Amino acid sequence: MTSTPFSPALRCDGHSRRDFLHLGALSCLGLSLADLLRFQALAANPRAQRDVSCILIWLDGGPSHLEMFDLKPDAPIEVRGEFKPIATSVPGIRICEHLPRTAQVMRDVALIRSLTHELGNHDTGSHYLLTGHRPTPVVQYPSLGSIVAKETGFQPPLPPYVAIPEAVKAARAGYLPGAFSPFAIGGDPSKADYKVRDLEPPESVGFERVTRRQAMQQQLDNFSHQVETSPAVQSRDAFYEQAYRLLTSPDAKNAFDLTKEPPKVRERYGRRRIGTSCLLARRLVEAGSRFVTVVDKGWDMHQQIFKAMPDSQFPGSGKLPSLDQAYAALITDLRERGLLDTTLVVMMGEFGRTPKLNNLGGRDHWPRAGSALFAGGGVRGGQVIGATDAYGEVPSERPVRPEDVAVSILKLLGVDSEKEYHTPAGRPLKIMAEGSFVKELA
Repeated sequence: MTSTPFSPALRCDGHSRRDFLHLGALSCLGLSLADLLRFQALAANPRAQRDVSCILIWLDGGPSHLEMFDLKPDAPIEVRGEFKPIATSVPGIRICEHLPRTAQVMRDVALIRSLTHELGNHDTGSHYLLTGHRPTPVVQYPSLGSIVAKETGFQPPLPPYVAIPEAVKAARAGYLPGAFSPFAIGGDPSKADYKVRDLEPPESVGFERVTRRQAMQQQLDNFSHQVETSPAVQSRDAFYEQAYRLLTSPDAKNAFDLTKEPPKVRERYGRRRIGTSCLLARRLVEAGSRFVTVVDKGWDMHQQIFKAMPDSQFPGSGKLPSLDQAYAALITDLRERGLLDTTLVVMMGEFGRTPKLNNLGGRDHWPRAGSALFAGGGVRGGQVIGATDAYGEVPSERPVRPEDVAVSILKLLGVDSEKEYHTPAGRPLKIMAEGSFVKELA
């Protein structure tokens, strides 16, 4: 059988924006930024009680628990693979030899080794983990980030929910207004010429023209106020003013500007996409964003897993060295800045990989066992929660479901998961009808 070359940007399933103030464009499902702000302000409730932000590192494609955080060195060779476990900063906890930096920050990390579910398709598995709900054709559930955006609202000049660089399908707003979908920054922040979309007007339009357009909009709204008194019209001036402030806000532009970071900090995170994305996520939560998802593609390794993970094209070029540097730098940086207690960092993917290696030297989809990492945000680090059997096939103790992960994330962020929302059709639904807080985390 002829194998397909491994591509770090693809999963195995291969998977007109409207004008912003008539000038720019926004990627939030075709909504202008003014629409985003208007819907958020109309729908948002008061801020959550705990001012804790979240950085979710989403390992898209399904990272192998057996090569990363749940190695089985005593299993048969067709199960255990080629990587060796190493000691960490916590006695008794051992992880992959290609994650030496992560090993040094394990005192801040709670490692869940017993994540389990039954949905082995990328889209369904992602939906389950990112929403806490099994997919159903009846209801489109909102992602956890969208729930946090709704609960906290649009307080600073920055969007409350951001995706770096793009959001996966399941990370959107579901039955909530589309404005609660993430603001996707687009592009590759590791590139020298990188710019965040929509923070600059088109080249042919200067800020003087932006101001004139804003004044014209104000005049039109003043006229509409005389003939219409709906809440949306009455408050539209304020929403466009907020949109205008984001476009012109030095604070917003500064938060997205990685050139403000000293070279030694950028080197600490690494210059590859995952490193610069994690650094940008830290800057955004520091500036006021409440939920930032870093999407790292390329974890769907059906072949050559022992080459793709550490080396890929040349020694150190694979997924593990880049992730190791970025993740450890993020945890350390947040701790040194005094931000770790108020920033929850979660790292996971849609499922684990098969205990038995396939004939292409890779592992296939395996939702029955996987790992997730929690750090910061009040989490008690330096521990392992749950375990799998001798082959990493199923949990042998303390199984943790996607519903439990969702309830735990929301609770740590101060969101009541039993709160009731209503769908556009008026159907009442609890944010989470199932699931329990993983009590070992706190």
